[in-house]
Amino acid sequence: MDNFDQEIADKGLELPVVEEFYTLQGEGFHMGKAAYFIRIGGCDIGCRWCDSKMTWNPQLHPLVPIDTIVANALKTPANAVVVTGGEPSLYNLEPLTTRLKEHDIDTFIETAGSKPLTGTWDWICLSPKRQSPPLEEYYKMAHELKVIIYEDEDYQWAEECAAKVKNDCILLLQSEWSRYEQNIPAIVDYVKTYPKWNVSLQAHKFMHIP
Repeated sequence: MDNFDQEIADKGLELPVVEEFYTLQGEGFHMGKAAYFIRIGGCDIGCRWCDSKMTWNPQLHPLVPIDTIVANALKTPANAVVVTGGEPSLYNLEPLTTRLKEHDIDTFIETAGSKPLTGTWDWICLSPKRQSPPLEEYYKMAHELKVIIYEDEDYQWAEECAAKVKNDCILLLQSEWSRYEQNIPAIVDYVKTYPKWNVSLQAHKFMHIP
């Protein structure tokens, strides 16, 4: 991200918004929960299987004042907001979460943990990536650990990460979507063999909702 604007990231008063919408949480521990989603542009990790590559370059997305983002969320009945990306840890999210908390909205984030976390969060979903491992501090903060299974080596990566999180952290394995049919039998067998893990499905894709 050669054109990444560090000043914008540091202030956090405007964010490059890819999309924002009210829907159901499609995956992870909170699957099925209604929430307002804010997808932020910009990612310095670049997973080859990423299904949101349009988020990678923040310059392609309009800067939206956080007051506008919060106002949009308040137009819905949502009592929870999910911030995702891209990689949201690239930005100062303290101003956004402060505004949301003023309206008693629960704040959730999904992050690979590649940069220090800012903001106040009720739920942290850590989705670690092998090519850009999380900062160590994330392992003790995470409420859920969601590891994407693309190839067999990812199971070992999942175990390495699971060894670092808190005892009460929810452990989730989720197939990369394009390999779902190929991967799900092995994931099911793995969870049956190691029942500390749970299967995470991308239910929103099965339901054909955003």
